[in-house]
Amino acid sequence: MTPAARIAAAIEILEAAEPSPGELDRVFAAYFRRRRYAGSKDRAFVAARVYGAARRRLRLDWRLGRLGAEPSPRARLLVDLAQFWNASAEDMAAFFDGSAHAPPALAGAEAEMLERLRSGGPGGAPMPLAARVECPDWIARRLRPVLGDRFEACLSGLAEEARFDLRINPAVQPDREAARRALAREGLDCEPTPLSPLGLRAATRRRVEGLAAWKAGAVEVQDEGAQLAAILTGAAPGMQVADLCAGAGGKTLPIAALMENRGRVLAMDVSAERLERAGPRVARAGLHNVERHALKSENDRYLKRRARRFDRVLVDAPCTGIGTWRRRPDARSLYGESDLAAMVDLQDRILASAARLAAPGGRLVYVTCSLLAEENEERIAALLARRPDYRALPIREVWRETVEALGGGPCPADGDALRLAPDLHGTDGFFVAVLERLPAEDAAA
Repeated sequence: MTPAARIAAAIEILEAAEPSPGELDRVFAAYFRRRRYAGSKDRAFVAARVYGAARRRLRLDWRLGRLGAEPSPRARLLVDLAQFWNASAEDMAAFFDGSAHAPPALAGAEAEMLERLRSGGPGGAPMPLAARVECPDWIARRLRPVLGDRFEACLSGLAEEARFDLRINPAVQPDREAARRALAREGLDCEPTPLSPLGLRAATRRRVEGLAAWKAGAVEVQDEGAQLAAILTGAAPGMQVADLCAGAGGKTLPIAALMENRGRVLAMDVSAERLERAGPRVARAGLHNVERHALKSENDRYLKRRARRFDRVLVDAPCTGIGTWRRRPDARSLYGESDLAAMVDLQDRILASAARLAAPGGRLVYVTCSLLAEENEERIAALLARRPDYRALPIREVWRETVEALGGGPCPADGDALRLAPDLHGTDGFFVAVLERLPAEDAAA
């Protein structure tokens, strides 16, 4: 692909993804599946432009507004190239020359806008903080009390590209150092993650499907925070574990592997399609203790018939996904303020159903990739108010039993929950709370 064709591809992808927030990954992958002639350098160039523009969308829209221009995928990319990639006037003319496979030539208004940008742009008021840290206003209002003086640092971290973390699969390769050496022989240099005992952090991003270690099921791509959430479940060989919102099995896999293929992990989700995607991953990981079951809803009779049967119940709850913005920059516009009440109600319903599943003495682990108190601490408080037979466990205690017992780093939190964030821990944003179901006599007391 020529440089101009790459720019045209970036615009086409951004335009195709515009009506469907949160679907940029799918649109990007589908675009290149239809264009097998594109090489790895083409994909990397286009990805940098597409995801860069998505990460800076609020800043780009603010600049366009100051310039009196209407935001659009093409306009955003024009400003991004000029402002963040330092494309010269000659570069822009070559990118937008109107030739075959190139974007249409620059219009007069576009050329004028670019000239204003090169000369310093419009003056006036400084960029608002919410735009500067790429956070919608309604979320920013709720996060400031939670994050305090870390607000800007945390949100700036979520606006950067995520680090490239992998997780070893203990069922195939329990030796992290051996996995690291194997990846190095294939040209992927990694270091152990500082907190997760299963994690490796790669120096560069790379497609892993061609690596022998991935094909053998020895490694999976997974953020360190997600690894920790799975480990904190405390699943052990012989246990009965319910993964209530399993999706494509991201946390099912490490849980089942840590159980050494003994016991059972029942992976459930309301999406049969997501559960279907878990099948090949389970097989590649060499796991035989995973069962999958599609649910009609969080109140499915299938769940009610399995009350009090599980040693561990994981709820990786649907949420606003603020903590994943490094990986899904277009998800910032996926939800609006009016959606939060419905999300919270769904989380409460899922938790109510999950609370029935744990056996006395068992644990319920609640996980979100949100940073909002409404989806995290407030949901746990609401459940505990309804269910006196549950109590929150100190996170340091759980961490010592699970993460540290496997050789992980020290617990970075106090109190009854774990909060992870990119500015402090280098991970996605996560919340983890671990509750224990009390025996009947203790609950009554």
